[in-house]
Amino acid sequence: MQKLGLGQAVNQALREEMRRDPRVFIAGEGVGVGIHNSPMLPTDGLVEEFGPGRVKDTPVSEAAIAGLAVGAAEAGLRPVVEIMFNPFFTLASDMIVNHAAKLRYLSGGKSSFPLVVRMKSGAGFGAGCQHSHNLEAWAAHCPGLKVVMPSTPADAKGLLKSAIRDENPVVFIENMGLYFTPGPVPQEEYLTPIGKADIKRQGRDVTVVTWSSMLWVAFGAAEKLAGQGIEMEIVDLRTLTPLDKETILASVKKTGRLVVLHEATRTGGFAGEIAAVVMEDGFPSLKAPFRRVTGPDIPVPASPPLERFYIPDEEQLIAAVKEIVETGG
Repeated sequence: MQKLGLGQAVNQALREEMRRDPRVFIAGEGVGVGIHNSPMLPTDGLVEEFGPGRVKDTPVSEAAIAGLAVGAAEAGLRPVVEIMFNPFFTLASDMIVNHAAKLRYLSGGKSSFPLVVRMKSGAGFGAGCQHSHNLEAWAAHCPGLKVVMPSTPADAKGLLKSAIRDENPVVFIENMGLYFTPGPVPQEEYLTPIGKADIKRQGRDVTVVTWSSMLWVAFGAAEKLAGQGIEMEIVDLRTLTPLDKETILASVKKTGRLVVLHEATRTGGFAGEIAAVVMEDGFPSLKAPFRRVTGPDIPVPASPPLERFYIPDEEQLIAAVKEIVETGG
């Protein structure tokens, strides 16, 4: 077992898949030059091994990068393109939403469109609202796209390898803060299935559904609550679409309570979809009302104190859990 940050795990997945399949190539702004290259970051050293023919620096145009990916996938290649930051998805969305997500459907399933769009997400860096807004619910709302948000280095590597081999377009969102958080990653070849959630902590009193960097907030809250006799079960979605409803519903049936934790803003956030699934298919299991712990409905501030206010924390999650466990809602 090796210890890698999430960025290193992504780098290892890219390197292994490019060695395995000559049709795989990467493209994006600065992927082959020094602005990205650091031993902890995903594209470090790739141009040196694979050359500029397979590690392509692009113009500063997200629409062009996404268009390149769609055309290359249609031509039989397997592109992995980077759109730098999650909010820049808006600039690339015509090609991703109106073309990549729909072309396999329009072909009647006769054609495959295997492409991966990697994006960085997450607040906490003083980068401001144009770089830090989490838009995973936007992507998940688009039929034809798979949306993956890993929380651990091991999951990031296994999920990215699965995404590259998938015959459908995959939006792969990486939290920047997790690049530098080391975790165990198997050294042998493995794949992590897309569409399968993972119970990261067993518990009996309340189910907390989360993904990406908020997993670590959930772990911290769970340790504190355990000292007070409340055992939290943590379900890491890993994939928003396709959504693993079965794992969510089984956990809620076990605990009888549900809290969804995500960093994205509250209104229209993916927590609403999870709540709808539980209301429709698991309502008899609930002992108390569902709760959301999310970012507020404001642009992400650049000021460090205001940014800390924006990001959900352990105390907010603890308060939500205790409300429905101790008072019944």
